[in-house]
Amino acid sequence: MAVPIIYEDNQILVCYKREGVLSQEDISKDPDLLNELKEYIKVKYNKPGAVYLGLVHRLDRNTSGVMVFARTSKAAARLSSQIKEHDGFNKKYLAVVEGKMTKGETKTLVNKLLKNEKENKSYVSNSKDAKEAILEYKVLDSKSIEGKDYSLLDIRLLTGRHHQIRCQLSYIGHPIAGDMKYGAKRNGGNTYNLSSYSLTLSHPVSKEIMTFNYFIPNHLFKRFCDSKDFLKIFHLI
Repeated sequence: MAVPIIYEDNQILVCYKREGVLSQEDISKDPDLLNELKEYIKVKYNKPGAVYLGLVHRLDRNTSGVMVFARTSKAAARLSSQIKEHDGFNKKYLAVVEGKMTKGETKTLVNKLLKNEKENKSYVSNSKDAKEAILEYKVLDSKSIEGKDYSLLDIRLLTGRHHQIRCQLSYIGHPIAGDMKYGAKRNGGNTYNLSSYSLTLSHPVSKEIMTFNYFIPNHLFKRFCDSKDFLKIFHLI
């Protein structure tokens, strides 16, 4: 597994998770990012015995994007606190969704989501157990591809709920392209067009505010690469 390493020091390791790769080992025993990075550290730094690497957040298997891992327990505790308290830890996503949306439109979605453990799926719900979910999006572009309308969204999460982006966008009638679980009409070939392209955090020791942007456009994303707004995000123009 070739893992793009974006940044590393003695406290954190930032990398890019490719789609289809598990963040952490599950019952499938398929290759996962956490164990791959432990092996990377073990070999690079010639470390004997078990390697510590703390998993402080996850991305769904079929979501690509920037992830940070903690190289010490102190860093893990401080990063986990940032995430829990929404204190300086922010992620931005790109998504291609089904349907034609108005270019330049910005909206904030506020819903209450309830996770169904058995289905491993979230639903918009008024249940007392449902948790508030908030995200902001901007429509970067919209175009017809092979006779179907798609739109490219830049998304900022204000909360971190289970399948939040997938569920909230599906609820407004714009499921992520290829995400059959949340209502997409066309199979994405065991993947969907969602990527966490930007991660901002406060370094757990130096307290420096650090932002990491990284993205590998695959699938329908490639069809939007000529969009000026798309290119501006990655400082290509």
